[in-house]
Amino acid sequence: MTVRKDQMTSNERMAAYFDGKEVDRLPAMPMIDSVGPRLICEKNRFKRLSAENQVLVQKRAYELLGLDGLSIEYGLHGIGQAAGTILGDPENTAPPIVEHVLKDLKDVDNLDPECVLRKNDPWIDLCCTACEMLVEQMGDVVGTSASLTGPMTAASSIYPISKLLIATRKQPELVHKLLRFSTDALIAVSEEFAKCGVDIFICDPVASGDIMSEKAYRELVLPYTKELAPAIHKHGVAMGYHICGNTNKITEAMLESGCDMLSVDVKVPLLRAKELGGDKVPIIGNVDPINTMMLGTPDEVREEVMRDIADCADSPNGYIVSTGCDIPVDAPLENIYAFMDAVREYGPTKIGEKK
Repeated sequence: MTVRKDQMTSNERMAAYFDGKEVDRLPAMPMIDSVGPRLICEKNRFKRLSAENQVLVQKRAYELLGLDGLSIEYGLHGIGQAAGTILGDPENTAPPIVEHVLKDLKDVDNLDPECVLRKNDPWIDLCCTACEMLVEQMGDVVGTSASLTGPMTAASSIYPISKLLIATRKQPELVHKLLRFSTDALIAVSEEFAKCGVDIFICDPVASGDIMSEKAYRELVLPYTKELAPAIHKHGVAMGYHICGNTNKITEAMLESGCDMLSVDVKVPLLRAKELGGDKVPIIGNVDPINTMMLGTPDEVREEVMRDIADCADSPNGYIVSTGCDIPVDAPLENIYAFMDAVREYGPTKIGEKK
């Protein structure tokens, strides 16, 4: 499939779009953290080896696709890894947890709050270096964000998720202690990245409505997540927010987090996301990453992109075309090209405008 050429750089497009001016196409940011290395014929492990490799993948993604945002993946387990959780090193998937650092929740006070700082953690140093390189090399044409975890998922990278969920009922005081540690760690990590001049994108899949109720979200997740935005905003950068799965019952609560952009998974209709949050923040989403991007055809990708645009292009505070979650590593590359081609096919537009 031939990829149509853009008429504007990403920075030109984003600035004009959110200023209410006509742009060549809608902003588009399909999530390619897993599949990205395949754009340069490499496996997933490649980008974990060095900051230079991270940068190479992102630069090639912009050259081939014209994404409206580059992304450095600190990851869902970054906090846990820094604290001592042992991760695997698979060739072509994200690193899984092999052994959690915290065996007994009563030992939460033994965790080192400074373990996540750049001076102490090689992984965040590598990721921050990659961010700095992208800002220097690509900052005049496209922005960069760091993809981080949220408080609940960070806690599950330190203490096993099954035990953590049970403890929310049997040991709530200790769970809050762990969430306190996770949140303080995330604030420190967010500030390290924000100082590099990149936006912050928070993803908290363990907070999904598929796992917890709205009451539990408001009690265990939202109060801590609300602390992240001020720490990020004081550095003059933005915070995006995504929770995987069915967040229909907590969408309104998510908007109370102070986020600047709301990303929704495929289980949340874009019309509902627009109704609840379109007058507050830009909406991001939500082409199906499995059934469409991995298992579908280019024509099916085009059809879903066009449906999503029809549903959300007129969102008052803007719409960024994206996938509902990360595109699987085995997805056909032609489907990603088809995604971007469909956005370009829709053509020139303005914020809040539907053709």
